Amino acid sequence: MTKKELSVRAIKNGTVIDHIPATHLFKVISILGLDKIENQITFGTNLKSKQQGHKAIIKVAKKFFADDEINKIALVAPFAKLNIIEDYQVVDKKVVELPDEVVGIVKCFNPKCITNNEEMVTKFSLVEKQPLALKCNYCEKITNEEHLEVI
Repeated sequence: MTKKELSVRAIKNGTVIDHIPATHLFKVISILGLDKIENQITFGTNLKSKQQGHKAIIKVAKKFFADDEINKIALVAPFAKLNIIEDYQVVDKKVVELPDEVVGIVKCFNPKCITNNEEMVTKFSLVEKQPLALKCNYCEKITNEEHLEVI
């Protein structure tokens, strides 16, 4: 029998976001605005993962996300899983899903797009999930994963 170790300490109540690609940890933190909240946040990166090799994890105490909030991270962490924690127990599990519309998260790669030349919120429609393709609602150019820039 082997001894189990926790790499990141347990939380009493809140949300655990697991299976984040290690290279995208800080993008997820930014997308969810976790850098601006006062809740206790614990994160770890480059943790061993059987599925991904290395992964990142975020634990947010006393915070429960709406589905539309959390689905935003599917752009950079398409296989992320959420565990809702109450009294140290997992009470619900969720998988992120790409939303049909992506608003104010991604920059249009077209330098001539109005969103890159005037102050306005970007808006994209999901064209394809795999490989990722987003269509700008203003200039109609397609942004793919290679050109994806989170703002």
